[in-house]
Amino acid sequence: MVETVSPATAQPLGRRERNKMRVKNGIYEAALELFTQKGYDQTTVEEITERADVARGTFFNHFQRKEDIIGEWSERRQARLREGLDSEGLENSEGADIRLTLSHCMSILARITLDSSAQTKALLTAWVRAGAPLEEEPHTAHMFSRFIEAGRESGEIPQDVDPELAGHLLRDVYLGALFRWARKPVGEGDLEAELQAACATLTDGLIPR
Repeated sequence: MVETVSPATAQPLGRRERNKMRVKNGIYEAALELFTQKGYDQTTVEEITERADVARGTFFNHFQRKEDIIGEWSERRQARLREGLDSEGLENSEGADIRLTLSHCMSILARITLDSSAQTKALLTAWVRAGAPLEEEPHTAHMFSRFIEAGRESGEIPQDVDPELAGHLLRDVYLGALFRWARKPVGEGDLEAELQAACATLTDGLIPR
C-alpha cells in the first residue's frame, strides 16, 4: 500500500528514478485506457506494451502480472483518499462532529469514483474477480474505525459501540453502493446521494438523539 511521506523529509528523485516512474506511469495509463475501452479480460499485455510504446520485458520490470495493475489502481485510489482527507483536515479532526466527518468521507469517496466513472466501472469488476475485496487490507474500514473511535472519545458515540465493527459496516455500505452504481449505465444513478443516505441511516443507529 502506498505510504505518504512528509514534504519536509521527502527526497527529490534522481533522473533514473524519474525515468522509471515515467515509464511505469505510461504503462499504467495505457493499461487503464485499454481496460476501459475493451475490458480487462479482452486486453493483453502485448496490447498494453504497444499502446505504451515499450518492450514486453519493460512491462514485467514494473508489473509481474497484468493483475498487478489492478493492485496499483487500488493503491492509487487509497492514496487519493488520504490526500482528500488531509486536504479537508479530516486526518486530525479531534472533536469534529462525527456525522459531518463521515459525510465528508463519503463525499471524497464518491468524488474519486466519479472523476473517472467509465474507468472505475471497467476496473471494479476486475478488482472483484481478482479476489481483492477478500485479500486486500481493508484500509477504508480502518479509516472509518478511527473516526468512530474519535467519536467515542468525544462522547458523541456510546462506549459500547465497537469501532472496528462499525468501521467494517461503513465499508460494507460504501462497497454495496459502489457495486449497485457500477451495474447501471454510465451517467445513471447518483452515487454520492446513495452513499450519504446509507451513511446517515447507519450513523442514526450509532449516535443517540
